[in-house]
Amino acid sequence: VQLQASGGGLVETGGSLRLSCAASRSLISLNKMGWYRQAPGKERESVAIITGGERTDYADSVKGRFTISRDYAKNTVYLQMNTLKPEDTGVYYCYASTYPMNYWGGGTLVTVSS
Repeated sequence: VQLQASGGGLVETGGSLRLSCAASRSLISLNKMGWYRQAPGKERESVAIITGGERTDYADSVKGRFTISRDYAKNTVYLQMNTLKPEDTGVYYCYASTYPMNYWGGGTLVTVSS
């Protein structure tokens, strides 16, 4: 599976961005999809996950501000990010899995200025 992430950019504190992750095949075959991020000098961390039945899970630091969703018709997963903070800065990676395989897309850089 090929995953193409896009939508990153430079935004001021309090602003919004929407990231997109386009998959090369139907999302129906991908049980779990999500977004991870890696800030400078830090390890990659999970930000948001969506699983079968559209169950979602978020890192505590983004709850209430970020929303993950997927569009089966477009084979795309989105991450709507609102009320952005400087600590949200990092490279965001799209992720998908269907047992026993894991897939990663290229990252998209999000920079939040203070």
